[in-house]
Amino acid sequence: MSLALYRLGHAVGRHRLLVVGAWAVLLLVVLGLARTHGGEYDDDFSIPGTESEQGMDVLAQRFGSAAVGANAQVLYRADDVTAPDASAAVEASLAAVEAVDGVAGVTAADKVDVTDAHDAALATVQLEDAEPSDATLDALREAAVVDAAGVTSTVGGNAYGGGGGAGASHTAEAVGLGVALVVLALTFGSLVAAGLPILTALLGVGATLAGLQLAASAATISTTTPSFASMLGLAVGIDYALFVLSRHRAQLADGIEPRESMARALGTAGSAVVFAGATVVVSLVGLVVVQIPVLTWMGVAGALAVTLAVAAALTLLPAVALLLGTRLRPRERRPRALRPRPDRLRPDRPRPARAGRPALAARWVALVTRVPVLTVVVVVLGLGVAALPAADLQLSLTGGQGGAPGTPERAHADAVADAFGAGSAAPLLITADILAGDDPRGTVEDLAAAVGDVEGVVEVTAATPNAAADTALVRLVPPGGASDPATVDLVHRLREAAPAIEARTGATDLLVTGSTAVTVDTQELLADAVVPFGATVVGLSLVLLALVFRSVAVPLKATAGFVLSVGASLGAIVAVFQWGWGADLVGVAEPGPVVSFLPVLVIGVLFGLAMDYEMFLVSRMREEYTHHGDARAAVLAGFTHSAPVVAAAALIMVAVFAAFVPGGSTTLQAIAFGLAVGVLVDAFVVRMTLVPAALVLLGDRAWWMPGWLARRLPVVDVEGEAVVRSLAAARAAAAPDAPALRARGLVPRPGDTALDVDAPAGAVTVVTVGSDAAADAAARALTGRARATGDVAVGGLVLPEQRERVRCTTAVVAADPPLRAGTVERHVARALALLGTPRRRRPALLARVGQITGLHGPVDALTRDQRRLLVAAVAHVHGAHVLVLPGPPDTDVAAVLVRHGATVVLLTPRAPALPQDHPSPTAPPRPAPHVATPAPAVAQEAHR
Repeated sequence: MSLALYRLGHAVGRHRLLVVGAWAVLLLVVLGLARTHGGEYDDDFSIPGTESEQGMDVLAQRFGSAAVGANAQVLYRADDVTAPDASAAVEASLAAVEAVDGVAGVTAADKVDVTDAHDAALATVQLEDAEPSDATLDALREAAVVDAAGVTSTVGGNAYGGGGGAGASHTAEAVGLGVALVVLALTFGSLVAAGLPILTALLGVGATLAGLQLAASAATISTTTPSFASMLGLAVGIDYALFVLSRHRAQLADGIEPRESMARALGTAGSAVVFAGATVVVSLVGLVVVQIPVLTWMGVAGALAVTLAVAAALTLLPAVALLLGTRLRPRERRPRALRPRPDRLRPDRPRPARAGRPALAARWVALVTRVPVLTVVVVVLGLGVAALPAADLQLSLTGGQGGAPGTPERAHADAVADAFGAGSAAPLLITADILAGDDPRGTVEDLAAAVGDVEGVVEVTAATPNAAADTALVRLVPPGGASDPATVDLVHRLREAAPAIEARTGATDLLVTGSTAVTVDTQELLADAVVPFGATVVGLSLVLLALVFRSVAVPLKATAGFVLSVGASLGAIVAVFQWGWGADLVGVAEPGPVVSFLPVLVIGVLFGLAMDYEMFLVSRMREEYTHHGDARAAVLAGFTHSAPVVAAAALIMVAVFAAFVPGGSTTLQAIAFGLAVGVLVDAFVVRMTLVPAALVLLGDRAWWMPGWLARRLPVVDVEGEAVVRSLAAARAAAAPDAPALRARGLVPRPGDTALDVDAPAGAVTVVTVGSDAAADAAARALTGRARATGDVAVGGLVLPEQRERVRCTTAVVAADPPLRAGTVERHVARALALLGTPRRRRPALLARVGQITGLHGPVDALTRDQRRLLVAAVAHVHGAHVLVLPGPPDTDVAAVLVRHGATVVLLTPRAPALPQDHPSPTAPPRPAPHVATPAPAVAQEAHR
């Protein structure tokens, strides 16, 4: 991947104006489509397949669309609402409400709920649509106004929403971007460089929001989703661009030409960005398995934002940066001129030279690793204490049951709760089939009585059959709101009592439904999904980190740190949003349960971000360890190099998340706060404190992995090591005396002796190995036909990253290759066809093979050496410049091949030891190659 990104960097450099134009066109097209064909966002938290949703379907089918439409409430208050004048005013108001366009029905004046003190009356207004228009809601509010007989009125209900909110205003983005600009300016020392990550992040977020608005025309997407996507897209977009741009500017400072510098930046830092982005995307797309539509779309929206952020960091940022050229090169920092003061510096007392202090990162890592056991214990205990409040986490589906404090909807909900109880705003509905009985009306009355006898039912307010008299609808008041434990218990009690109620009344297929039941079902499914989803994420982190770092201890340590970060984040959410600690400081209007999908969402996002910081920080430590093998020095050097960039990235992300807390919706506030705390804890406490201390404590054991596991895991290059090796190999290959094949520390199989090979171009190199099997394994490893440990380069190409190209320029020739065709001529023709040689090239290649071998006739007449020469010759003319021959040291065959421009490596098994009194056998003379009329030879398939 790193080499592909390196080539992408050069491609972007060649077509930078085209890349910028393509992004501009893409953004304009998506924005235009969103404006003309985009849909509206909707806070629908229903989950298909639940009993409550089945009941809603029954209501829609048998009672019409109005039965599942939104409903509103009108609360009338007076000294005595039953007085003649007050009653007349209420009746007139209800008539005006019923006349509003979009209203399906209104509670009759004689059936309005009235308090025992006669000081309040509550009417229910059923609307035709589940999503009534603003015009309908405004007209309803105006029609309900009463200004006579001392009667006042308020309007509310789930039709007016108010809980979820439309998300944060653009002030949050502006504040987050402002802080990010300051951090980037301090990091880069340049406003131009600081503006590039923000520009690319904004374009990515713009495309994401436009795509979501388009998707909203065909799917139900909550109002929180675009704000969540915007928040995440800005955070990761700036961070990913920061990683690439910082590497590019560092290389510009070293004097590397801009296009080559950007290509290298993409091959190194870009590889880490791709892996980091893929990790976040996988964790977000994993929310689909929870099978809750609102959460699925939040995951998809976040994944889209991260994907576009990665794409912008790999294409748009390089294009714009290369348009700026060398202007992004950091300025050399000149020491500030010192003006001596007469009272401080005198000629006879020169000021002593002050030694430079280590960087802050170096001082910090030295501090936390001085006594690593103490650091680990303090961090683990501290985060454990911070996570304790998470045990008291309470979840609810906010939104739709009252609105935010200070709004008219919330004032109405509070007044209704005071007068009629909290359950009046969260009614439960029950549907049942009544076809079995002869008296539908009597069955409905029996059903209402049976339901009213269930413990916890405050009141049955309505019971009616549908027009077809086949389905009953019962409306009842629970003891509390939709998130109240008493209401949740009542829902379960009603469902448990359903068989007994059916037996008592003759009704069948009893279902507990309504918006309150939908809320209860959704809350429980979300709560049940937290543990399995968390376990999946933890398992995924172990696998991903094992692939990246090829270690057992590092994944275990990283996963444990991630669990600590999540615990501290959830603990902080409970303490602030549920217990109310410091709630005024972050703008929490009213402490209470947090939104049900918050734990799953926070776990998913924090997982991806935590793995990002782990990879960016620890990968440098691993790179240092592979160079010199000193575990402690690797941790110190890797931390000192990577920590400043990681710290800047974390501060930017925390700032963006925190900006959405004060002005965000009730739902988004808790999510943004949890992510801000989680990133702050994970980056600075876990990754920059716990991780270096733990790695120093583990020493060399931190980088150990069993051999059997290492051989089975694929190699993942996230540090861009392949780019560095490829550039080094290309430079070495350009030297006049460069070897055609070079290997260092090559171990073809476990237990084999490491091989160092330098094969000069156009020469024969003999390498002695332990056995025939070792020779075959080494031949396959040197030519990219088998994976092995070690460093191998062939003509400037490195293994295993460029193995396909290496296989095209190398061949393995078996010691005794069989030739199955009757004649050499037929065998050659068949072999060239198998190799895919174009017909127009075959005559020239046939002639070339004949020049090399001079062989023809029946293949049975050829000696072993001649067969081997034929196979090698066909491989050579087909493009194999390096020929590896395992087995006996056929120097005569090698000499012929070298004369025709090939590089030959002979992998010879070590001869067995003989007794000292036994004379060494004399090798029989090699038969001379059969020379006759030049004829083509055939290549053995083994070289392919």
